[in-house]
Amino acid sequence: MAVTDEAIEKIKAMILSGRLKPGDRLPKEPDLAAQLGLSRNSLREAVKALSLLNVLDVRQGDGTYVTSLEPSLLLEALTFILDLHQDESVVELFQVRAVLESAASALAAQWATEAQLAELAELLDSVGPDPTIEELVANDLEFHRLIARAGGNSVLASLLDSLAHRTARARVWRGVTQAQAVERTMAEHRGLLDALVAHDVEGARTRSAVHVGGVVDWLRQAL
Repeated sequence: MAVTDEAIEKIKAMILSGRLKPGDRLPKEPDLAAQLGLSRNSLREAVKALSLLNVLDVRQGDGTYVTSLEPSLLLEALTFILDLHQDESVVELFQVRAVLESAASALAAQWATEAQLAELAELLDSVGPDPTIEELVANDLEFHRLIARAGGNSVLASLLDSLAHRTARARVWRGVTQAQAVERTMAEHRGLLDALVAHDVEGARTRSAVHVGGVVDWLRQAL
């Protein structure tokens, strides 16, 4: 494993230094192994590991390429982990989400454009006064996705997107079992949007924390 780790670090160093850029094709295996002072076997294992992390793309009969390295692609491994632990650690997932959502909302209060704020308002209006639980959860997912995008940090937005979809089932459960959950969610969304429109950074941060924190409190009692 130590030899494979060394090979991984050397390929990573090539990417970080710019010697290999997104979309570049890696040199042929014997040439790259010689360049890096590695055995072909350790290089092969490193390539396999990095392909599982979506850093490299092995194309049969064509060669190995550096992927786009887009955050959403690299975070697919995290999505897999979250899928495996969804039931056991859903409270912890919501706690992490509360921290990240607060940061994303604060950034959106700073950087959201008028067009993005109008899109958020239109989204909330589209749900109607008496939505089903499923409609509300879908609207909720999109609402928070747009806020994260409006903050301008693509890594944070991708992290939140992974977390949001893994916690959707718990949100449906809350809507079915908790009194006034639908009304509370809609009111909290409106309050958060008001803070964003006012470019109230601390207000947006606080409202977001309270919004997601309410789900955490409910889950602790329900589980």
